[in-house]
Amino acid sequence: MVNCGKYLLYLIANLNNTVQHLVGTYECKADSKGRIMMPVAIKKQLAANLAEGFVLKRAVFNTCLELYPLKEWMLLMEKVNGLNRFNKKNNDFIRRFTAGVKTVEMDGSGRLLIPKDLVHYAQINKDVVVSSTVNILEIWDKSLYENAIDEAALDFGALAEEVMGDKNDDSIS
Repeated sequence: MVNCGKYLLYLIANLNNTVQHLVGTYECKADSKGRIMMPVAIKKQLAANLAEGFVLKRAVFNTCLELYPLKEWMLLMEKVNGLNRFNKKNNDFIRRFTAGVKTVEMDGSGRLLIPKDLVHYAQINKDVVVSSTVNILEIWDKSLYENAIDEAALDFGALAEEVMGDKNDDSIS
């Protein structure tokens, strides 16, 4: 019982840390077993998270995977756990959101083993893109990533204006 309490206190203390902002988009290769060698720049940024591990899941809006440092996942799960499970839409959302979720670790060589079901879901072949999206990483098949970027580029100016262009907020430039 004491060990559980210590672990919970440790977890709560770590949830109070500031959000990590990851930077970069990198190309790498996946081997036949679904392992990808994480780029050195990403490994350096994730160094503080290596001991705790990561959560890998299907993306909500794209055919890619999302890699969460465990601390970021726990913060997100606090929000999800606050949903009323007696509401069918909430229950359906939770089930779909957590479908295929796996805990993963980087091995001593800096490789990440992507489970076969998630490799299949994200249509990952040999060429892979690992891209930061603020506090998590997206893992894409390279051709799907390039298609998504090309599609988004068509109306990115309008999207940027709509999302970030609050005329009453001069703090964003």
